[in-house]
Amino acid sequence: MKNVYLIGIGGIGMSALARYYKHHGSIVAGYDRTPSSLTQELENEGMEIHYEDDITQIPQVFKKEKDKTLVIYTPAIPSDLMEYIYFKEMGYKIVKRSLALGVIAKEKRTLAVAGTHGKTTTSTLLAHILTDSGRGCNAFLGGISKNYHTNLLLDKSELLVAEADEFDRSFLQLWPQSAVITSADADHLDIYNDYETIKCAFEDFASQVSDTLIVKKGAAIDTEIRCKAKVMYYSYDSECDFYASEIKIQDGGYFRFTFNYPGGSVKNCTVGIPGWVNVENAIAASAVAIVEGISPEKIRDSLSRFQGVERRFDIQINKSRCSYIDDYAHHPKELSAAISSIRNMFPGRKLTGVFQPHLYTRTRDFAGEFAESLSKLDELILMDIYPARELPIEGVTSQIILDDVTLKNKVLVSKESLMEELAKRDIDVLITFGAGDIDRFVKPIGEYLKKRYNV
Repeated sequence: MKNVYLIGIGGIGMSALARYYKHHGSIVAGYDRTPSSLTQELENEGMEIHYEDDITQIPQVFKKEKDKTLVIYTPAIPSDLMEYIYFKEMGYKIVKRSLALGVIAKEKRTLAVAGTHGKTTTSTLLAHILTDSGRGCNAFLGGISKNYHTNLLLDKSELLVAEADEFDRSFLQLWPQSAVITSADADHLDIYNDYETIKCAFEDFASQVSDTLIVKKGAAIDTEIRCKAKVMYYSYDSECDFYASEIKIQDGGYFRFTFNYPGGSVKNCTVGIPGWVNVENAIAASAVAIVEGISPEKIRDSLSRFQGVERRFDIQINKSRCSYIDDYAHHPKELSAAISSIRNMFPGRKLTGVFQPHLYTRTRDFAGEFAESLSKLDELILMDIYPARELPIEGVTSQIILDDVTLKNKVLVSKESLMEELAKRDIDVLITFGAGDIDRFVKPIGEYLKKRYNV
């Protein structure tokens, strides 16, 4: 397509599509509600972006060449967005992000990673293993790889690694040859209404995999009824097709382990980032790599060179006097796994968590579970809800989480008073959690802590 216009171009999945079409010679532009470092990068790469919902700011080439223009939108935008309505009423070819990715994926051997959590790190690990081992791949990632400083990898390889997003049933646009399901927990109840419907969607996705499906052992989905692919299982440390054994924690929270796979094992594996949860992610990614013919020894070497994903267990400071980790966790189970991993890394140290809830519906549906997870910290600084695409729901605020947190040291703060609250505290290990605009605080918090503690 000559022209591609993206509504919500600054989203992590949308920006990867923007880069893909730009690379293939299209004129690419778009709208996003908020400027960010990612939109700035896209502008630097030659894409015209504006930040007001204003059809007069749509570049003229897209208005003059309607028949040569593809409009892609994210389902996260509101249905009354003026630009969305304009393109629809004017008869443009307009598709969801998931459909655009599905069309691209049909041309490749697709390796998809799905799951309510764990999919971004696992898909980035898989893309890294394939790239670092010399096999090569194309990849559409849900985060910025710290090895490659991008969310899009382009290669002449026949392989495509895709993060398969369950939101709005987007992953049902993919028909992968191999796939991983990392988890299938209750989430996005504003879309699915109940847990059974979510599980059915994951089972639908599983039925679309043609060759090999690798599922986390214990994931609550039925793969026996409609699944055409060979089903295999992975685990952190429980014996199955793919699992870790001889797990030993090293300094700084890194792990050494043996990777076991059907017919063999490879010893002395380490992941280049700390935390037991990343060993589990590494097992999942390594399982797909084994299925795709990568040698166990190359997998071991590649795992050790993995640098992680921005905002996924992202260590900003790691000193004995003060440590700071930023993480995207926005679901109770993600929070529990992250806090458990951090406790494991920093035994005996005080954990102070800053959490920004994401969406009114998710807060409403999981308030009790959020409180239970956050009570595993030593101190909690809770922020107001980040609404994203949603309008407020009466009676739903961060206070309903705070009320059930069992910690004595807990407080609710606004964004404007967050830095002031941090200044009052003696920080040992600080963690920022959330999928909203809490990422805007990562750099200033890091700079403040480095200056304050001289680290």
